[in-house]
Amino acid sequence: MELNKIEYKKFIWPIIIGLIIWFCSPFKPASVSMAAWHILAIFVATIIGCITQPLPIAGVALIGLTITVLLGVVPLDTAVEGFGNGTVWMIAMAYLMSRGFINTGLGHRVALIFVRLFGKRTLGLAYSLIGVDLVTSPATPSNTARAGGIVYPIIQSLAETFGSNAKDDSRSKIGSFLVFAEFHGDIITSAMFMTAMAPNLVAVTLAKSLHVQISWFSWFLAAIVPGLICLIVVPYLIYKMYPPEVKDTPNAKEWADGQLERMGKMSRPEKIMAVVFVLALILWMLSSFIGLEATTVAFLAVSILLVCGVLSVNDILHETGAWNTLVWFSILIFMANELNTLGFIPWLSGAIGGVLHGVSWGIVLLILVIFYFYSHYLFASGTAHVSAMYGALLGVAISAGAPATLSALLLGFTGSIFASTTHFANGPASVLFGSGYVPQNDWWKFNFILGLFYLVVFGGIGTLWMKVIGIW
Repeated sequence: MELNKIEYKKFIWPIIIGLIIWFCSPFKPASVSMAAWHILAIFVATIIGCITQPLPIAGVALIGLTITVLLGVVPLDTAVEGFGNGTVWMIAMAYLMSRGFINTGLGHRVALIFVRLFGKRTLGLAYSLIGVDLVTSPATPSNTARAGGIVYPIIQSLAETFGSNAKDDSRSKIGSFLVFAEFHGDIITSAMFMTAMAPNLVAVTLAKSLHVQISWFSWFLAAIVPGLICLIVVPYLIYKMYPPEVKDTPNAKEWADGQLERMGKMSRPEKIMAVVFVLALILWMLSSFIGLEATTVAFLAVSILLVCGVLSVNDILHETGAWNTLVWFSILIFMANELNTLGFIPWLSGAIGGVLHGVSWGIVLLILVIFYFYSHYLFASGTAHVSAMYGALLGVAISAGAPATLSALLLGFTGSIFASTTHFANGPASVLFGSGYVPQNDWWKFNFILGLFYLVVFGGIGTLWMKVIGIW
């Protein structure tokens, strides 16, 4: 057996910055306890480790937890409480549901049906592929799995059908446009559903620690108008800014028909998966009305899939995405909650709120959203960014007098749309940019323009919409 490859150099910055903060404790504010300061040092070091990634994020988080206990900052019993967080288990169960989409072939079938129905023109093809992302997003908390595992293989096959190759100039025939359109479709759908990506659930949990409750339905209701506007307008904007050479795609329907014919009739596992998915959606929407927690719904859905044989115990044990997320999510949530419990977040929020005293809460919230959005240029992980900043920024907004739920949702949406920055902004960016279809300068240039559009739609129209529906 050979040793696993560890990039030890990438430990340097987390260790240095963690030690600097730790040993600056003599200069900490008097109202911040020593325990709060030390958990801050370990938390910041862990977040930086999640960015540099000497190990996968779960490994970095596990080391952070171990150091926290070994140094006596927090007792072990307190440290492992995060593993009992309901939201953590909800995302793990949602990962297992998404495995059902892939195992049964239902996700692939849905994609082919969309291509057959709407794929006569290249623009329609883009809308159809984004439609697949939209349909699967409520039960697929890995936006990387949606973009890279379900939609991208279809894009790649279509591009090859039309002679569009990522390795030469033929990429501009159709491949570049479809890849870039899907990336932005994935950003939008990730913002529309609480369960559409892991950072959303991190945000919901951090908001709860500040006594702001966000249900699955309230998130969806708040996001539906800005989300639909973006889903309709953004693909068209990309079509105009980054037009494909191939405008008509009559072969796409024939190709999809051929693929569906090979798949044959809808299998029993696919039918069961479809019914369970619809049931979960209905129960999530009604959860706040019938008193059924969203996590319980996710457990129910997975249990039905197990009983019906769509998922096996082996599927569950081998779904590394679920258990990987369970580990790092639990640990980061524990650390973020300790920052709040031990008083650091309340102190920071009060200090910044004091500086901004007298400034309208609307201006404060605008500044926070813009800062949060553009600071993502410094991050390679949405999860790390949300874990590091969301709680503190929400605390500042609330202390400035901004409506708590409005602030929580706006910052929550920003945690998705800030992916429209770099080619390393999140998992889907890494997969789709890595395909080679979109050059880096095009990626950054068009993302910058679309990022402004998202800020206007989600920040402006979204705020007005939430006023109309009574959120604030």
